[in-house]
Amino acid sequence: MSTALEDIGGEERLRDLVKSFYDRMESDPAVHALHRLHFRGHGLAHTRVAQFEFLSGFLGGRAYYRERFGQMDLREIHAHVPIRQADVTMWLETFDAALREQEMIGPVVERFRAALSRAAHMLINDVPDWRVVAAKKCPATDGKG
Repeated sequence: MSTALEDIGGEERLRDLVKSFYDRMESDPAVHALHRLHFRGHGLAHTRVAQFEFLSGFLGGRAYYRERFGQMDLREIHAHVPIRQADVTMWLETFDAALREQEMIGPVVERFRAALSRAAHMLINDVPDWRVVAAKKCPATDGKG
């Protein structure tokens, strides 16, 4: 029996998907709020690698993320990140756009999307949103941060 990772085309295909997702995040002004969430972390270069490693294990492939960090607890990984419903919606829409760009369709992709949606929604939290504080301190942004 094959894994979901194999069913979507393997590691190379997953790398292409992750690249499309983060390229979009870096270049599309409409998703700037998602990009900003990485300003206080390790940055997008680290996140591109970590996302591939996590999703590989998430899809039943090699659990690179667990090998490197010892766990794959999404809530723990994102405990410091202010995540609101709008962020989840934007993240899922951006991921959907990357799936379309990579022409990834079919039942296995729909199951993947559903699992990502469940995982993303469980990350909504009430961590103080430093993006709001930063925007208030920087009048040049006109509150848009």
